[in-house]
Amino acid sequence: MAEKLLAVKGMNDILPPESARWEWLEGKVRDLMTRYAYRNIRTPILEHTQLFVRGIGEVTDIVEKEMYSFEDRSDKNGDHAFLTMRPENTASVVRAVTEHNLLYEGGKRLYYMGPMFRRERPQRGRYRQFHQIGAEALGFGGPEVDAELILLAAALWNEIGITDWRLEINSLGQPEERSQHRAQLIAHFEQHADMLDEDARRRLHSNPLRILDTKNPAMKAVVESAPRLIDFLGAASLAHFNALKAILDANGVPWTLNHRLVRGLDYYNLTVFEFVTEQLGAQGTLCAGGRYDYLIEQIGGKPAPAVGWALGVERVLELVRETGQSMPVLTPDAYAIVPDAAAAPLVLQTLQTLRAQGVSVQMHASAASTAEGMGSMKSQFKKADASGARFALIFGENELASGCVAVKPLRGSKSEAAPEQSLRKLDEAVAWAAILRGRT
Repeated sequence: MAEKLLAVKGMNDILPPESARWEWLEGKVRDLMTRYAYRNIRTPILEHTQLFVRGIGEVTDIVEKEMYSFEDRSDKNGDHAFLTMRPENTASVVRAVTEHNLLYEGGKRLYYMGPMFRRERPQRGRYRQFHQIGAEALGFGGPEVDAELILLAAALWNEIGITDWRLEINSLGQPEERSQHRAQLIAHFEQHADMLDEDARRRLHSNPLRILDTKNPAMKAVVESAPRLIDFLGAASLAHFNALKAILDANGVPWTLNHRLVRGLDYYNLTVFEFVTEQLGAQGTLCAGGRYDYLIEQIGGKPAPAVGWALGVERVLELVRETGQSMPVLTPDAYAIVPDAAAAPLVLQTLQTLRAQGVSVQMHASAASTAEGMGSMKSQFKKADASGARFALIFGENELASGCVAVKPLRGSKSEAAPEQSLRKLDEAVAWAAILRGRT
């Protein structure tokens, strides 16, 4: 026997019935995005490495340590391209918007779903292949769109029954304001160099703002005593931030000002925010985002403002499970019991008619490679019950001889239209299909 091949560490299969929960969440998201007038965009998993180096920032953990990149001989001339499996999707969305001139006729509201890839240590709610859902509003510069995106995320939590969340917000201001703050920040940390860990010392001059985002408890005091960026903001940046807070207050969305919230990517300015929870341990961030008004220009497009967020699907689903909320398990409306394989042509003809009417039907099938051995009625009924179907469709010899199928309720609550087992005409399947769907 050949050696069993396993999935790559940190890259997981999503199997039934768990996949039904993913479909449930994705369905909720699609419905909500439609109500907010966000349209779907799908970008390639592979992008040129330079997109993320330029977009995310060269001095970031993602670019320095976590990206899956490789050299690709891409054409007949022997030219080589350096490609990366996308570690996040904002840069890809911006690249697509720029490449296809989507902002030519005005701003765009977009959303995406899909897998991302980072080479890091797999842990609870955090994997090497992970999945994100994101919303991006490009071409809009006002704080009302920042607020709209936050309200959109808060509405999603309400839709899926998550109540344990806290919204943290901050403003990173504009580059010139951050430059003034940066100088003071470096001076502060240099005065306390003995309290910095190795990672902080490495970032001290390249990206000191990221030191504020440290998770090292030994650095808590020196970080909390550091100069605050909000004290360096000018009138325009403060007005933008205050307008955002006013909209959140008017809509009853509670928020906390977190001066240490800087986000992990270099492209943010002005508003940044995170939805966090206490129920997932160290991996408590559910959704995060902010404004990135300079990224489009960095990637080669005409300057335009933008703001967006992304959530981790695995973490959100884990939190839904933690709340004890029951999520739908997909079960068929009916299970077709077929004692004689010779009846398969007529059976499938009837099932196709029912399926065309929106009925979900699972047909019993033989495990053998021949048309024999369909299994006993008793074993088929056991499988029908295990399937979760509300009805069994019994295509027995006597029923078929009279041009009928027996419809037997399997669950405790029986349809008023079919309280007990009944015979239904095969050629009238369109008429009684509603019974199987739970409609009379």
